[in-house]
Amino acid sequence: MDPLSSISEELAEINGQIADIFRSLSNGFQKLEKIKDVNRQSRQLEELTGKLRECKRLIKEFDREVKDMESRNDQDTNKMLNEKKQSMIKELNSYVALKKQYATNLENNKRVDLFDGPNEELHDDNVLLASSMTNQQLMDQGNQMMDETDQAIERGKKVVQETINVGTETAAALKAQTEQMSRIVNELDSIHFSIKKASQLVKEIGRQVATDKCIMALLFLIVVGVIAIIIVKLVNPNNKDIRDIPGLAPPAPSRRLLWNPNQETS
Repeated sequence: MDPLSSISEELAEINGQIADIFRSLSNGFQKLEKIKDVNRQSRQLEELTGKLRECKRLIKEFDREVKDMESRNDQDTNKMLNEKKQSMIKELNSYVALKKQYATNLENNKRVDLFDGPNEELHDDNVLLASSMTNQQLMDQGNQMMDETDQAIERGKKVVQETINVGTETAAALKAQTEQMSRIVNELDSIHFSIKKASQLVKEIGRQVATDKCIMALLFLIVVGVIAIIIVKLVNPNNKDIRDIPGLAPPAPSRRLLWNPNQETS
């Protein structure tokens, strides 16, 4: 039973997947040693590269799980898990180095094949011994080998020229992307500055609106007070507690006539 199962089922599952990939990588590299064909070696190496990427992803997932559980585990358990992770990383790095070695050898083999003739056959089946060849046959054979060498050189030149063209296009694309990124950064700076200025303007407008509201409220209270005083004076003109409002005269008292015509008649 996996000792990691007592700690976490998920850790045990990830550990099992990583172990399966390591076994598959070991068998794959052993199989790669027996393959002689360059194309088959390239396909096998691509398959192993995919497994290395998957193993790297699983190790990162294992590390995240260990960190999440670190606060809940004791010191010995955390030490054991970290040692397990380091062991996985060490084994993965060994397979990565082995993959790089095979990739370098494969690249060298491809370069050798590039300069070989288009129709290679066994030496014993296609080449006459020099002792049994006439001068004309030797000259023809030499010319044929020179032609094949010239063709291989031309193929090499084409590959080099294509590589140069791809490099030039890549450099131009990188330069264009760099310039585009620079423009984007400048635009982001401009947008940030505009947002900052807009925020300051909004704050100023908010302060002005608050001040205007206070003034309007004060004017409203003054108007309401004046109207209240006017109403009180009109309703109770003899109230001496309220002073007269300038410009608003109190109502004139009723006048009494000194002469009453009704009294003379009587």
